[in-house]
Amino acid sequence: MESSEEDDDFPSIESITPQSKVDSVHQSHTEKGIRKLCCELLDLKDAVENLCGNMQTKYLAFLRISEEAKEMEHELIELQKNISAQGILVQDLMTGVCRELEEWNQSAGNIKGQEDPESCELQDPLPDEEDDHNKFLENIDVLLAEHKVEEALEVLDAEERNSPDLKNSEDTSSTEGSSYKSAFLIRKATLEDQLVGITEQPCISIAELKKALLGLIKLGKGPLAHQFLLKFYGSRIRKSIEVFLPSCSFCPRTYPATLSKLVFSIISLTTKESGLIFGDNPVYTNRVVQWAEWEIEFFVRMVKENAPSSETVSALHAVSICIQASLSYCLKLESQGLKLSKLILVLLRPFLEEVLELNFRRARKVVLDLVEPDESFHFSTRFTSPLSAFALSSDSVLVDSGIRFMSIVEDILEQLTPSTILHFGGNILIRTGQLFDKYIDALIKALPGPSDEDNLLELKDVVLLRAETDQEQLSILGIAFTIMDELLPNTVITVWKQQSAGDEPESGSAEKIMANPTTATELKEWRRHLQHSFDKLRDHFCRQYVLSFIYSREGKTRLDAQIYLKGEGEDLDWESDPLPSLPFQALFAKLQQLATVAGDVLHGKEKIQKILLARLTETVVMWLSDEQEFWGVFEDDSGSLQPLGLQQLILDMHFAVEIARFAGYPSRHVHQIASAIIARAIRTFSARGIDPQSALPEDEWFVDKAKSAINKLLSAADGSETSEIDEDNIILHDDTIVSDSDDTVSSLSSIESFQSFASASMGELDSPSYSTDPEG
Repeated sequence: MESSEEDDDFPSIESITPQSKVDSVHQSHTEKGIRKLCCELLDLKDAVENLCGNMQTKYLAFLRISEEAKEMEHELIELQKNISAQGILVQDLMTGVCRELEEWNQSAGNIKGQEDPESCELQDPLPDEEDDHNKFLENIDVLLAEHKVEEALEVLDAEERNSPDLKNSEDTSSTEGSSYKSAFLIRKATLEDQLVGITEQPCISIAELKKALLGLIKLGKGPLAHQFLLKFYGSRIRKSIEVFLPSCSFCPRTYPATLSKLVFSIISLTTKESGLIFGDNPVYTNRVVQWAEWEIEFFVRMVKENAPSSETVSALHAVSICIQASLSYCLKLESQGLKLSKLILVLLRPFLEEVLELNFRRARKVVLDLVEPDESFHFSTRFTSPLSAFALSSDSVLVDSGIRFMSIVEDILEQLTPSTILHFGGNILIRTGQLFDKYIDALIKALPGPSDEDNLLELKDVVLLRAETDQEQLSILGIAFTIMDELLPNTVITVWKQQSAGDEPESGSAEKIMANPTTATELKEWRRHLQHSFDKLRDHFCRQYVLSFIYSREGKTRLDAQIYLKGEGEDLDWESDPLPSLPFQALFAKLQQLATVAGDVLHGKEKIQKILLARLTETVVMWLSDEQEFWGVFEDDSGSLQPLGLQQLILDMHFAVEIARFAGYPSRHVHQIASAIIARAIRTFSARGIDPQSALPEDEWFVDKAKSAINKLLSAADGSETSEIDEDNIILHDDTIVSDSDDTVSSLSSIESFQSFASASMGELDSPSYSTDPEG
C-alpha cells in the first residue's frame, strides 16, 4: 500500500525507464535472435551433410552397379564361349557316331552302292563347309557381343563378297544354305541395330556419327543413314536455338540475325556433309532441300514467337533484319544447290505485313489523336524549320501534327533494310500513302464545311483544329503541300539510299534499288497517289471558298442568273466601255485579296499559290457550268431573254479567262470550261429566238473589253484606300500599276506552258472552241 501511495505522489518518476532495463530488454531480444539463427544454421548444415551423404551413397551405388554390369558382360562372353565349346563337343560326338555306324555297316557286308539315301546323309552330315559357317557365325556373335561394330562390319562384308548367294534373297536351293543365310541375316540385322543405337546417342561426336553412317551404307541402308544425318543436324539446330532464346530479350532488335546465322550455318554444313557422304544422288539432294524447308519454317516460327510487340519499331527492325540476314545466307546457299529465297519471302511476308499494319496504326494515333509516343521515340528537328514557316499564332497544333507525321514516318522507314525495301518497298509505300490520306482527311475536317450540317457531322470525329480565317486555311494547304511535294518524297528517297549505301554488293546497292524498274514504277505511282490525295484537300478548300463567296452575298454582287435577264444594263455602258458583271468584279477583288494573303502565308511557294488561285477560278466556272438551277432560269419560258444578257454572260466568261492569264495562272482548263459555257449559252438563247450572229460582236471585241476591264479595275484599286468590295462600285486595292501593254496583259490566244494539276488529272475536255459562233 505504501508503494502505491508513493506512486501516486510521484507519477512522473515512474514513467522514466532506466537505461539498464532498456539495455537488458534489447540485449535479450538480440540474444534470442542470434540463438534462433544459429539453430537454423545448424539445421541447414545437417541437411546439407545429409544431402552430401545421400549423393555420395548413390554415386557409390552407381559405381558398384557399373562394375557389376561389366562383370555380367564378361560372364555373358564366357557363357557364349562355353556354348560354342559345347557345340564343338556335340559335333565331335556326332562325327564319332557316324564313323561307328559306317564301320558297322561295312562289317555287315552292305554294298556301298546299295546304301539308302539316309545312310548317305549319315556318311558326311556336316561337311567342312558347314564347319566354316559355324565358326564364322561364332566369330560374328563374339564381335557383336563385344560391340566391335567395325570389325563385325568388315567380317560380314568379306563373307558377303565371298558368298554371292548371301546377296540373293530369292536363292533357297538347299535347306542347309537357307538356314545359314537366315542366320547371317539375323547377325546383319543385329549389327544394324547396334549402328542405329550409336547414331541415336545424345552426345555422339561427328566423327562417331560418320563412322556409324558409313557402316549403315555398307549394310545397304543408305536412306536410313541419310535420315539419321538430317535428324542429327536438326537436333543441333534446336539445341542451339534453345541455348540462345533466353538472350533474345536482351537484344530484341537484332536477335533474328543471330538466329539466322545459327540455322543457315547448320543447313550449309548439313548440305556439305550430305554431299561428302552420299554424293550427288538426286534422291538425297531432294531430301536435304525438304529438310531445310522444314527447318526454315521452324526458324521463322521462333522469330515470331520471340519478337517484341508487333506495334513497336523494334519489331519492325527485327523482321527487317531477319529478311536481310536470311536472304543474304540464302544467296550463299545457292552455290550449294539450295534455292530458299522465295520460301523466306513467302514465310516472312505475313509477319511483315502484320508488323507494318500495327506500326502504321500506332502512327495514326500519334499523328491524328495526338497520342504521346513511347520514350524511345524522338521528334526529328529537321522538319521543324520548313513547317514552322507556315506557323501562325493559332495553329501550333497544325505544325506539331506535321512534325509528328514526318517524324514517325521517318522513324518507321529507318527500321527497314535494303532487302526489305527491295522486296516489300511497294507495300511500305502503299501504307505510307494511306497514312497520308488519313492525315489529309483530318486537315479537310479542319477546314470549314460546305454546310452547317456537314460541320456538325465533322465535329463528331477527331479534329486537329478549326481554321476560320484565310491565313489559317492557307497555312493548312502550305503544310500539306510541303509534306507532299518535298518532305515525304525526299525522306523516302534518302532513307532508300542510306539503307543501301553500306550494304554488301550481293544484297543490292542503292543503284540496284533505285534503278529497279519495279521500284521506279512504284515510286512514280506513289507520288501520283500523294498528289491525288493533296488535290482532295485543295479542291475542298476551293469548293467551300467559292460556295461561301457565291451564297454569302446579297444584292447585285450575288452570282445569279437574274443578272443576265436584265435588258437595260443599268450599270453597264455597252456603247462606250462595258465592264464585267458585279459578281465577277467582286470575284476579281476577292482573288486579288487572297493572293496578297497567300503571298505572305505561302512565301516561297509560288507554285502552290498559282495552282491554288487558278483552281479557284476554275471552280467558279465549273460551278457555273454544272449548276442546273442557274441554267433553268434561261430555259424557263416565263422569263424574257435579251441579247444584252447573252453579251454580258460571254464577256464574264472572257473576263474569267483573262483573270487567270493576267495573274499568270494555268488557264487551259478555265479556257475549256468557259468555251463550253459560251456554247451552251448561245444554244439556249438561240432556242429562245435570239440570233447570235446579229446580237454578238466579234470575238476580238470581247477579248479587248475583258483586258480593258482588268486594267480599269486595277487603276481604280490603285487610287483607292480600301480593299472592301462595294456593290455599286467595285474597287480593287493593289500596289502595282498595270499598263495596257502586251507585256503585262497576255493575249487570249497565247499558249501557256505551265499547266495546273487539275488539267493534268482531269484530262482534256471535249468542248467547243472559244468562239461566239453557234456552229463552232
